[in-house]
Amino acid sequence: MGLLEQCEELFKTSNLYEVLGVCKESPDSEIRRGYYKVSLQVHPDRAPGDELATTKFQVLGKAYAVLADKDQRAVYDEQGIVDEDSETLDQDRNWEEHWRRLFPKITLQDILDFEKQYKGSDEEVEDLKRLYLQHEGDMDLIMESALCCTYEDEPRVKDILQKAIDAEEVPAYKAFTHESAKKKNNRKRKAKKESKEAEEMQKEMGLNSEDSLVAMIKQRQQSKENGFNSLISDLEAKYCKKPAAGKKGKKK
Repeated sequence: MGLLEQCEELFKTSNLYEVLGVCKESPDSEIRRGYYKVSLQVHPDRAPGDELATTKFQVLGKAYAVLADKDQRAVYDEQGIVDEDSETLDQDRNWEEHWRRLFPKITLQDILDFEKQYKGSDEEVEDLKRLYLQHEGDMDLIMESALCCTYEDEPRVKDILQKAIDAEEVPAYKAFTHESAKKKNNRKRKAKKESKEAEEMQKEMGLNSEDSLVAMIKQRQQSKENGFNSLISDLEAKYCKKPAAGKKGKKK
């Protein structure tokens, strides 16, 4: 399966720009930031209940690599194709090493500060409106895609979107305004199940600190077995030095 087909299957779109949450006219800096923001959503450490998290993370890296390369991006923009045989999309590529080359180290506090500053910001509001439009008001998909959001954030997310609807900044999709109680309850049950699984995993790892996220990150950072899954080595949000490279392609 080619990259575009993988994107369609995993991210519900074969458009590389939509996968990264940016527009076609976005400069390199916005594409990099979009990449990091989506990375926070699909990284295996952040989505322990998602069996496809590792695959999504790898496919996301490939999508970014295509758009980060000037020549590949030009070919994709003009013809809608990517070079499946390029080094950029090499199946055996060492992604941990690739990340380490591209991004400097950041601290635990950098990651936590990013989440703290992002929540409630104008940037989050714009991102939520984009997701609302992309998923036509489907709260299941919006909550799955929203950055730094858990089920507890749902009332806040709904309030943000309702205000945008009232201000006529986005249309009033029926999927949002008339969501069934059954659909809401299913989402709640799923969230509770995932929360329970996360708690069990924390107990297995011996975590009893209130700040279990920090404790988990520290523990995983110390383990060589979690090289690829290390949140610290991988999620270098906002700190990219320069883009990757690549070439031509296969049709959408």
